[in-house]
Amino acid sequence: MSATQAAITQFLPLAADTFDKNKVTPGLLGFIVFAALALGVWGLMKSMSKHMGRVDFEEAPAPAAAAPAADTSKA
Repeated sequence: MSATQAAITQFLPLAADTFDKNKVTPGLLGFIVFAALALGVWGLMKSMSKHMGRVDFEEAPAPAAAAPAADTSKA
C-alpha cells in the first residue's frame, strides 16, 4: 500500500462523519479557480481592446465607383 492510499484510508472516516452529500459546495478552491478565470478573461479583453484600437483600416472604394464608366456617346 502506498503512502497516498494510507493517508486516504486514514482520513476517510473523518470526512465520512462530516460529509453531507446533499450540501456539496464548490468551496474556496472553486472560488479561486473562478476568480482566476474571470481575471484571465478580463485581461484578454483589455488586451484585445488595446490591439483593436491600434488597427488603422481604410475601406477600399466600391468596385463600381472605382472604375470610370465607358463613354458610349462616340458614334
